[in-house]
Amino acid sequence: MTQSIVSTQDLTLYYGRQRGIEALNLNIEAGEVFGFLGPNGAGKSTTLRVLLDVIRPTRGKATIFGLDCQKEGVAIRQRVSYLPGELSLPTTMTAHQYLDLLAAVRGRNTNGRALRETLCQRLNLDPTRKMRDYSRGNKQKVGLVAAFMSQPDLLILDEPTGGLDPLVQQTVLELVREAQADGRTVFFSSHILPEVQAVCDRVGIIRDGRLVATERVETLTHQQFRRLKLHLQTMPAEGVFTSVAGVRETSRQEGAILLEVRQNMAELLQTAAPYGILDLETLPVTLEEVFLAYYGGNHV
Repeated sequence: MTQSIVSTQDLTLYYGRQRGIEALNLNIEAGEVFGFLGPNGAGKSTTLRVLLDVIRPTRGKATIFGLDCQKEGVAIRQRVSYLPGELSLPTTMTAHQYLDLLAAVRGRNTNGRALRETLCQRLNLDPTRKMRDYSRGNKQKVGLVAAFMSQPDLLILDEPTGGLDPLVQQTVLELVREAQADGRTVFFSSHILPEVQAVCDRVGIIRDGRLVATERVETLTHQQFRRLKLHLQTMPAEGVFTSVAGVRETSRQEGAILLEVRQNMAELLQTAAPYGILDLETLPVTLEEVFLAYYGGNHV
């Protein structure tokens, strides 16, 4: 049986009357990259802060490595690296000094300085400068080196590619894949859909503090709707296919109509038959389209 690394049961947090998260039930398995997807303000960072006992929940329970997040936070944090979405660094220190301090505090860096220097090189970071002179992107790189250098059992990354140029963003995704290949688990919170689709095994979509879907990426991109390209001998009038419940026409090309189909495929084909079906193509659905479906008012 696969070991559960992160687990929550009905995890709920209210800020006064304002909902942060509500009845959140998550289960992240050992060795997977789990994507946590939602726009800013949806509850992603709140969830991570509750897991790390930075803030306490209104009700519910959370465990990491089977340890209670509220009662055994010290033991948990010895095996976890966390990159917050809003990173605060000591401005008077160089990156080297800061990373030395973290290494001494954690006491868990199997490859020592060599690994850290390799990470700095891969991320194109000069660690000899004081951090008050860093751009936002370079500060983010310091946070990434700090997160990966201890080789933790669990990486919790909150918007890890924020402020980075595209080449460095790809390096971050490579580091995530390498961590997984080493048997480590990654909780990857982001609102950037292509990178979630590129590295994650499963994804949870959070909306207004509530988890609205948890699926494998490939399952999620196939189960919500299909995108079809219907080639016809005769083009019907507009509205013919949208009269079928669950069907939406997105565009027309010469001799073809592009459709989104959520249900009633058989009825759609019966409606199309009198117009002479020449070909039927199934087009790939991206995670972005699924995400927009969840945030477009069709789901609760």
